[in-house]
Amino acid sequence: MYKRIIRPLLFTFPPEGIHRAVAKLLPVFFAIPGIKPLMRKTMVVRDPRLERKLFGLRFPNPVGVAAGFDKEVSLYNELGYMGFSHVEIGTITPGAQAGNPKPRLFRLPEDQALINRMGFNNLGVEDCITKLKKKNPQIIIGGNIGKNTSTPNEKAADDYCFCFGKLFSFVDYFVINVSCPNIKDLQKLQDKDETLKILHAIQDINKAKDPPKPVLLKISPDLSHGQLDDIIDIIRETGLQGIVATNTSPLRENLQTPRKKISDIGQGGLSGRPIKHKSTRTIAYLHKKTGGTIPIIGAGGIFSAADAIEKLQAGASLVQVYTGFIYQGPGIAKQINSHLLKK
Repeated sequence: MYKRIIRPLLFTFPPEGIHRAVAKLLPVFFAIPGIKPLMRKTMVVRDPRLERKLFGLRFPNPVGVAAGFDKEVSLYNELGYMGFSHVEIGTITPGAQAGNPKPRLFRLPEDQALINRMGFNNLGVEDCITKLKKKNPQIIIGGNIGKNTSTPNEKAADDYCFCFGKLFSFVDYFVINVSCPNIKDLQKLQDKDETLKILHAIQDINKAKDPPKPVLLKISPDLSHGQLDDIIDIIRETGLQGIVATNTSPLRENLQTPRKKISDIGQGGLSGRPIKHKSTRTIAYLHKKTGGTIPIIGAGGIFSAADAIEKLQAGASLVQVYTGFIYQGPGIAKQINSHLLKK
């Protein structure tokens, strides 16, 4: 029903506007008496064989929601009722910011893809904490953190540390986002020395906690083998617990969408099917190079159980969806988990 009726209707509206509308309506829908137990019964696949123990956490299944879907920290529990095991909120920055000018989110139906240049639009870390306190999470929460656009790169570590300290008591793990292509000069922080500066500062705070929280690094799908080797060195040197592979891509490769439409859209991060193989290759390289000693969360182009299995077989321990959710609908977690049990 989603693909035949609901998706065509939703796709008649601008993507960002309809996402915000759905985000406001979903909590209202779930507040209807009887809806939560009904959704648990029909959408959540429970089986001990699906469980994953990672970073000292127990994930009921390997399927989560990537950062960017719940930017305003309002949907995490509802996503849990849809069968997901974890949600990465954010990206969260110290202060609220509006992000880039609209329009900034675009669909590419011919490619089953999205292009976004949202620009870390969010309501800031204090608003995030207020919401997490008000609606106690019933799902594993990852805190994806970044710097405010106005903060110069030389002071970026201060922003990451501020968010880390504020959110520490309210999330289960952290993801450091230095790879988003939609923040001016942010990707320069992927330089090895710059990344080390940020991660060492965060880990100095983290190691003083009892117990510390798992910290992961989110990386681009466009890194060379040499750059991935640097990532491995960085993870080992700083003692991070894992990698999220991968973020969106600024490149426009092998697209079916007409060139003029792509040109008219302009800059932004590409997600969905076109980056599926890039993401999988990145996971496979990291897994092989490290002998599986660094846990990986796989993201990028997951639209089906087969896509998720591809990521898991390449070496991912967990997977995350975003664009696949938009195109396939809220039953995607159930579909993947049910198929994993058959395998």
